[in-house]
Amino acid sequence: MFLHKHPYKPFIKKDSTKLIVGTLPPPRFSTGDLLEKDVDFCYGSYYNSLWLFIDKIHNLGLHYDNSSEAIEERKVFLIKHKIGICDIVESAERGTIGASDLGMTNIKLRDIIGYLKQYPNIDTILFIGGNSKNGPEYFFRRHLKTYNLKLDVVENEVPRIHKFVMPSNAQEAIDSRRIVKTVSLTSSSGAANISISRIPLYKQLKAKNPDFNTFDFRVMQYSEFF
Repeated sequence: MFLHKHPYKPFIKKDSTKLIVGTLPPPRFSTGDLLEKDVDFCYGSYYNSLWLFIDKIHNLGLHYDNSSEAIEERKVFLIKHKIGICDIVESAERGTIGASDLGMTNIKLRDIIGYLKQYPNIDTILFIGGNSKNGPEYFFRRHLKTYNLKLDVVENEVPRIHKFVMPSNAQEAIDSRRIVKTVSLTSSSGAANISISRIPLYKQLKAKNPDFNTFDFRVMQYSEFF
């Protein structure tokens, strides 16, 4: 049994207004066996395209290697755009060493609500993945129940948007409570390409432009929120 611990602490600043929430990076980030194009930072796997999407949207010219420069480039972007990162899984056990969320058992979650209380400027959570089993939204819904909170639907089309009300003080009037929006973005992993191909909007855009692909679709989707 492999104990898969998250290798990175949450990256959040006092003025962060958005919070990226995923699950766990591939096990090699915990064991230190990085690939040549991996970056030793959140979403640093070259096969997880989050930073490729962000790079494309903002034309950043990021480095994709094990250098400290590559790490610093990503931190600078996050700080400038007031975006934090706090994946929801602290640790999990795996029968085999793999990156699939479905392979996780005995899962320990991070206290995302606790971080939201600590950083009151955050008003939007960006899930990198949806509500499928062991996905970030799936775990967050479970986490909310421990606080007697729940998600309310705002938009039910991809990317699905919800909101929840989180009072900063239980004694405050309901109209002064803090509303936090959640956005369930299509996963940035390659495994999501099949599900993207089934999305009606993708099919429409692909029919109009045969060169349009799943990378373009996620760049289009992510650009609204990054």
